Amino acid sequence: MKRKELLRKISLMFFLALVATTFTFSFVACNQNPADKQNETSIQTATLDSISEQEVLAAQAAWGEGIVKIGKVYLENGDFKTAALNHINEFYGYDQGTVLFKPTLTSQKQFRTDLQGALSYFVSGDENYPEDHGFAIKPWSNVRWESVGVKIIGNMAIAMGNYYFTPAKGGDEVKVEYSFAYSKDANGKLKILLHDSHLPYKPEEKH
Repeated sequence: MKRKELLRKISLMFFLALVATTFTFSFVACNQNPADKQNETSIQTATLDSISEQEVLAAQAAWGEGIVKIGKVYLENGDFKTAALNHINEFYGYDQGTVLFKPTLTSQKQFRTDLQGALSYFVSGDENYPEDHGFAIKPWSNVRWESVGVKIIGNMAIAMGNYYFTPAKGGDEVKVEYSFAYSKDANGKLKILLHDSHLPYKPEEKH
């Protein structure tokens, strides 16, 4: 009988402790300042959206490695088209909307605003873009970046400079001018929203 009475007291004490703990947490939650909650949300959002120059430079380096990887898959007779598609999905913000894409070696359809146009430029094979020869499957062995500057405005970053492509089969680097604009997606991943590339201007020789 004493044992039953002891167990009953222990159960009652446990129940009272549980009720007290629940009440305490509820009281704290109810008395939290709504402004504090809003500030916490704002800080989390700002942290997610904010962009640093180092993030931009790291994204550029990874983009170059991705271009080299597509060419390597091509040389190994692999599925280079899927490799290029993965590259586009990894670095470009087509899931966020329109991407303004002006690739280097185009003259007929210089401006591409959909994923198909970008994919065609990198690996060719699309009859809607007959001038494309597959920039990423040239292929290249290295991409070297020369940044002129990165400008960060709110949750966007704009970068400008030169990048140099080394042919995998040998030869001199190819110098290309670039302007890129970046923003972060919902997961905090830096994505390209504008890609603008040009070969440097060469003045006509005077005779």
